[in-house]
Amino acid sequence: MNRLFFNQKISNALIYSILIITAIIVLYPVVWIITGSLNPGSSLFSTRLIPESFSFNHYIYLFKETNYLTWYKNTLKIAFWNMIISTLLVVSAAYAFSRFRFPGRTQGLMAMLVLQMFPGFMGMIAIYILLLQMGLLDNHWGLILVYAGGSIPFGAWLVKGYFDGLPKSLDEAAKMDGAGHLTIFFKVMLPLSKPIIVFIAINNFIGPWMDFIFARLILRSGEKKTLAVGLFEMVTGQGNTEFTTFAAGAVLVAVPITILFFIFQDHLVEGLKAGANK
Repeated sequence: MNRLFFNQKISNALIYSILIITAIIVLYPVVWIITGSLNPGSSLFSTRLIPESFSFNHYIYLFKETNYLTWYKNTLKIAFWNMIISTLLVVSAAYAFSRFRFPGRTQGLMAMLVLQMFPGFMGMIAIYILLLQMGLLDNHWGLILVYAGGSIPFGAWLVKGYFDGLPKSLDEAAKMDGAGHLTIFFKVMLPLSKPIIVFIAINNFIGPWMDFIFARLILRSGEKKTLAVGLFEMVTGQGNTEFTTFAAGAVLVAVPITILFFIFQDHLVEGLKAGANK
């Protein structure tokens, strides 16, 4: 009995040690960026984890001396509209694959599964040429269409798994009451799928908010740049002389995502588990 108790204590101590070490590894860069943005100096070498004095001059500089606010508005616009359009496309595609049987259904599902194996940037040249021919280069809507199309394979598979877990008797009962497919979709399926829809919507918001590769490829003019591109170009070629300003911009980038996570935390966890299980 004592030996079992001793082994349990050792096991718990090992688990908590691993969790503490993991938390330190994850939180240390976050703390460094936050304190770095409050350091009075400007270079990486003069930055301290615990500064002698705190300064908000870097935040003031961002809004007064750079186009940071414009970058922020552009990123917010792209992320918001991508969230709306992508969620609508993903959920409607998942509903069709889950509830209907049509020629090419299996092949379509397999094609989406295969597409997930390849990173999106492999199609950069094709995307660039396509947007050039459509006249959508250096256009926010061109970038939104790229994000929206790229979100369908993963999102549709995930939401389809959730829809497959909902009883088809609900659809049949609604049809007996005279409901059509659109009515069933909007008034039966969507209200029951709130967790997975919230998860997909937040994912589709975070993707463009953090993306650099496609935004760098498509957007050219200064007034249309996103946060990732603007901050990158702000410190490019200047060594470490703008690190603290970059850190201040990075802290503000994390604010909307952090707020969304705390508001929809329960829905995100529930939606992820439901989609994976079903």
